[in-house]
Amino acid sequence: MDTSSAVIFIILAFTLGTVLLMKRDSIPAPLKKWMALAAVIMICFAFFLIIYGLMLGGSN
Repeated sequence: MDTSSAVIFIILAFTLGTVLLMKRDSIPAPLKKWMALAAVIMICFAFFLIIYGLMLGGSN
C-alpha cells in the first residue's frame, strides 16, 4: 500500500470536513447537502484507511 497517497487523502478529507463546518453559513443549501454527503463518505473512508494502516502494522 502506498502510504503517501493515503496520508494525503486523509489530510484532505479532514480538511474538507473542517472547511464545511467553518463555512456552513456561506454555502448555498443545495450545494451544502451534497458536499456534506461527499465529506462524510470521504471521512469514513479515511477512518477505514487509518484502521487498515494500523492493522497492517508496518508489514510489507
